[in-house]
Amino acid sequence: MKDILHFSHANGFPASTYRTIFAELADDYELRYIERIGHDRRYPVTRDWPHLVEQLLDDIGSRYERPVWLVGHSLGGYLSLMAALKKPQWVRGVVMIDSPIIAGWRSGALRASQWAGLDERLSPAAATRNRRTRWVSRDEVWRHFHDKPAFARWDERMLSDYIDHGIPQAGADGERALAFDRQIEYLIYRTLPHTLGPRLAHGSPVPLGFLAGTRSREVRQVGLDATRRAARGRIEWLEGSHLFPMERPIETARALQRMLNSLKAEEGGLPRDSMALAKSA
Repeated sequence: MKDILHFSHANGFPASTYRTIFAELADDYELRYIERIGHDRRYPVTRDWPHLVEQLLDDIGSRYERPVWLVGHSLGGYLSLMAALKKPQWVRGVVMIDSPIIAGWRSGALRASQWAGLDERLSPAAATRNRRTRWVSRDEVWRHFHDKPAFARWDERMLSDYIDHGIPQAGADGERALAFDRQIEYLIYRTLPHTLGPRLAHGSPVPLGFLAGTRSREVRQVGLDATRRAARGRIEWLEGSHLFPMERPIETARALQRMLNSLKAEEGGLPRDSMALAKSA
């Protein structure tokens, strides 16, 4: 029986964008995911994302009978860690992909900037508010993104899947529209959690690993001191930006395999053959 890997996507990129990575992992893992986090009205986007964590946990609790591996990119990495903090008995381990833990003075600075409304300038939130949402055809979408420097670095398979699943056909005339609501994307950026530092003061309750991009602006801004402590040094660097999974999907899948194999050696404590006992706890 394959291990279950539940993947959570980055903000603005539906899970099917990562299909190239999923294909590389499919021989060893049963892949599952929520296609668009934050788009279920039962789980609104609010400060520190408690309802998004609830959405992830409800999905895990309703679909699986045994503990799972949680892997997430950016937004998805944070949600995976927060889900593990809340229900560690449901989780075998977590791999965060370029989701550096915000702690210490940076956490205080983030909280202050959120209250003052200054955080918008420090994240992609401002650009998100005016993001284009419609195109006349798939060819126009391809040209629009392929010509942008950030997207020009993407593996073409990843870009193709993003266009097909993130900007699907919206009408019989071939018009395309963003699947990820830009207001939801904006709210997610504006409500980043700043409470993870204290919650990890005594370490992670499950094995934790971290994959970082060598040119990630997010990692440079936040630093990795808190992440390194929580992951007990289990950090691997991959060439690329914050979106290195899109730029180097095969290398990312191989790094995930290595990290998951490393975390398996760290497992212990709760019996892992059934979630029945865990759910009754």
